[in-house]
Amino acid sequence: MQTELFRIGTRGSALALAQAHETRSLLMQAHGLPEEAFAIEIISVTGDRIQDRSLSEAGGKGLFTKEIEEALLDRRIDIAVHSSKDMPTRLPPGLELSAFLEREDPRDAFIGRTAPTLKGLPPGAVVGSSSLRRQALIRRMRPDLEVVTFRGNVQTRLRKLAEGQVDGTMLANAGLRRLGLAHEITELLPLDEFPPAPGQGAICVEQRSGDLRAAAMLEPINHRETATALVCERAFLGALDGSCRTPIAGYARIEGDRILFSGLILTPDGTKSHDVALEGYAAEAESIGQQAARIVREKAGEEFFDGWA
Repeated sequence: MQTELFRIGTRGSALALAQAHETRSLLMQAHGLPEEAFAIEIISVTGDRIQDRSLSEAGGKGLFTKEIEEALLDRRIDIAVHSSKDMPTRLPPGLELSAFLEREDPRDAFIGRTAPTLKGLPPGAVVGSSSLRRQALIRRMRPDLEVVTFRGNVQTRLRKLAEGQVDGTMLANAGLRRLGLAHEITELLPLDEFPPAPGQGAICVEQRSGDLRAAAMLEPINHRETATALVCERAFLGALDGSCRTPIAGYARIEGDRILFSGLILTPDGTKSHDVALEGYAAEAESIGQQAARIVREKAGEEFFDGWA
């Protein structure tokens, strides 16, 4: 019987806490433990404190994980719960991702104030997004719109939308569903037109390498298909050196023993893009992601990436 308190580290946003509570519930069910066996530790991260500029300008994805990973390495927490799409592809030495919860719907959601769909917005309408991928895809679909950087947690962005600061915004469907805010969505974007960020919709759990107690706790809640898909997507992202500075989309799905992957890279203005689709055995997920990155890089040529820095 587990008796020592198991400490779960998380950011303090409503969505991050919902994800930590979901992880705790699964651990309670898997091990027959009461809620009192777990402590959820809120850790302030740089990414949540920076609201006046884009993450690409401020330093990228690590801004959402650095302080939490420091707490993990310092043994102040036992595991860390993250949104997979926020995770850099290179983790600090001594840390690893050892569990992925079953993935939610990975699609992007549009929330319109002046029109219910992205295509239905009038010319010159303003759409807010903090994601370079979403910004590039919006510009590709509707070059006549004005796209602005839109920071803040989900509730903050919805408030800004209601105040009329923008005509529409885009958020992850998975996050809105986890917060009970699916009713706010006016359109779900199809995956073929608006492919998601690698890892979108999946919660991941990070632990110290070699921590057998944490590994034993997490093993029964690891969703194998999600984990395999994410290995492929993160390999694609890592081979392209992807960060918050780069508009990259990638999505893998599992069908039996096969994995089907599609990826896309865009220039930030959305005017140029290159896509790739590969499939193979799920056991080769990592190599398929890496191969897809090589193919799309060769299609694009090195000059395509020059403007990303």
